[in-house]
Amino acid sequence: MTPTSKLVKQLIQDEMEELTRSERQLASVLMQDYPMGGLQSITKLAAAAGVSTPTVIRMARKLGFDGFPDLQDALREEVAAQIKKPISKRDAWVVDESAEHPLMRFAQVVWTNMRHTLERIDIDMFDAVAQVLADTSRPLYVVGGRITRSNADYLYNHMQIIRPNVTMLGNSANVWPQYLLDMGQGAVLVIFDIRRYEAHLEKLAQIASDRGVTVILFTDQWGSPIARCSDYTFNGLVEAPSSWDSTIALQLIAEALIAEVQETRWEQSKERIEELEAMFSSTRLFRNQG
Repeated sequence: MTPTSKLVKQLIQDEMEELTRSERQLASVLMQDYPMGGLQSITKLAAAAGVSTPTVIRMARKLGFDGFPDLQDALREEVAAQIKKPISKRDAWVVDESAEHPLMRFAQVVWTNMRHTLERIDIDMFDAVAQVLADTSRPLYVVGGRITRSNADYLYNHMQIIRPNVTMLGNSANVWPQYLLDMGQGAVLVIFDIRRYEAHLEKLAQIASDRGVTVILFTDQWGSPIARCSDYTFNGLVEAPSSWDSTIALQLIAEALIAEVQETRWEQSKERIEELEAMFSSTRLFRNQG
């Protein structure tokens, strides 16, 4: 069993500085094909990393497990959690009945998700992504999955107001090659993909990455397979007492990035917003409030 609520890869990241050279080789192999790489036999894993089987056992114990079988059990639990169907997600929850109202019970979980997400976020990566998104010389493309489409829409709607050259990919994967034609070195692709990961999004990310596109991924705590080819990855906790995952932690990061990009480009963004408001006024799309 996992010694803490953290994923195995998070335990590896936390202990990286304390690992020996051979243990770091092993950690690198585990992370390259995570979590499946850790589910092979101990002899195959050791051979793939070029280390001894005792090294595998020692590292497992450094991570807080009794041994390699316990580490594998934790990885199996992670895989099972990734592929849960909506009904089984709901059934697996033990709700805090002491909360006075269902809204409060749900909110408690969401607050915990956001807190743990912020504790684990790489601030330097956040700043780097904000700079990438603020660079208008780099065309920006945005896409989401079946559940995360609304998150992608939100990011797109705000980014297209505060900067030019922003495109939302169409709903049908059949038309994505037409967008890929215009994606090249310097372009940026933001993808939202959480568990029950979507194969067509992974294919899109891989082709875009091969074309020199910078890929930014918003995913859950387990990590979409897209992370293998993404340049930047934000992991947010998504589990909630529901048949459906909560994307509020990911939305928090997205909104914070929107605010930072607007601040970075404030003078230019201000002009765009004022021009947009003037258009609304002249076309009477919105009535004046007063």
